[in-house]
Amino acid sequence: MTTTVIIGGSFAGMTAALEIKRKGKDQHKVILIDKSPLFLFIPSLIWVPFGRREIKDISFKKEDILKKKGVDFVHAEAISVNTNTQIVTTDKGDFKYDHLVVATGPKVKYNVAPGVEEYTHYIGTPNGAMKARKALEEFKKNPGAIVIGATQNAGCMGAAYEFLFNTEKWLREQNIRKKVDLYWVTPEDYLGHFGIDGMPLGETMLKSFMKMFNIHYRTQVGIQEVTENKVKLTNGEEIDYKFSMMMPPFIGVDFVTNSPTLQATTNGYIPVGDDYKHSTIPNVWAAGIAVDVKLPFTPKTVPFASPKTGYPSDETGKIVAENIVRTAKGQTNLKKKAWGKIPGVCIMDAGKKEVIIFSDHLFKPRNFAIMLPNVIYDFNKVILEKYFLWKTKKGYSFLP
Repeated sequence: MTTTVIIGGSFAGMTAALEIKRKGKDQHKVILIDKSPLFLFIPSLIWVPFGRREIKDISFKKEDILKKKGVDFVHAEAISVNTNTQIVTTDKGDFKYDHLVVATGPKVKYNVAPGVEEYTHYIGTPNGAMKARKALEEFKKNPGAIVIGATQNAGCMGAAYEFLFNTEKWLREQNIRKKVDLYWVTPEDYLGHFGIDGMPLGETMLKSFMKMFNIHYRTQVGIQEVTENKVKLTNGEEIDYKFSMMMPPFIGVDFVTNSPTLQATTNGYIPVGDDYKHSTIPNVWAAGIAVDVKLPFTPKTVPFASPKTGYPSDETGKIVAENIVRTAKGQTNLKKKAWGKIPGVCIMDAGKKEVIIFSDHLFKPRNFAIMLPNVIYDFNKVILEKYFLWKTKKGYSFLP
């Protein structure tokens, strides 16, 4: 029997675990290790600060689903791995493996600039989203300027855009929009770059949104410093504010940086080939955010990264699962799909409106790419949320 240990239980980890067991059946023992007992649909965290979702609405315990599908779940924190002995060390004991899948997700680099951690909010975690909700409730009593954006080296601009437009909608609902100067700051070369070198008509569409919603924007800027009442940009500009949300960069988690034999990059990501097998360690694999992704472009002024969203995480989890099953059978023809060749599939919420983004490849060159605005209601975004939660609760990892 082949034993695979998977570190991390979000999009990539859950998918890889369920697919290895589904395809490998009794020939494969699968152990998923995660410090959180909950599966969280992270894209919907953008709605939590505004009370449109509660954390309980977008999360559920994953142990029962995994157990039902034959996957062993270990609720523990993975501390390190020794790839020479093939042993993972956790706070609840050691685990021996034949194959290791690193699907750990990100660590947030809050200290990217002085004051970012102390004075701005981050809505990428349940705790952070709830803190932002509380801060916005206080903000209503004494409104002022709001600064929302992404710092230098950030890669998750899409979620920050979503929060921006949802904030604008919320301000109107609270009848305080006229009292608030709303700013968007981003390291992107242009509006709608998204870390993927944009989409057809994307910049034009985003510019029209900014004009329509009266949002001031700055591109090709980073954060120099944040104080209690000022956001200082790398271009020398200072913006007074009463509330700020910033999307910081992602780096590799402590499990990776604590494991020198993993031979990770300086940012703590796993170097892999197009089959998501480690470039030098044949029984180590990576999926999702843990994958080291090389940008096919160079940012003009301020550095930023590529997004690592739910869809490519899910896809790489499936590829890793297929390749581990093939490898265990002695096959050498592994499935390959470079990160940039994965289709771009995203629905960007724009404050009870939405933009459907689809392309045949994440990175250029592309044969097909389109952005479709829906100004009526964000029902596609809601449907996607309901579908993915249903799919995951049922353990239907094989579905798109």
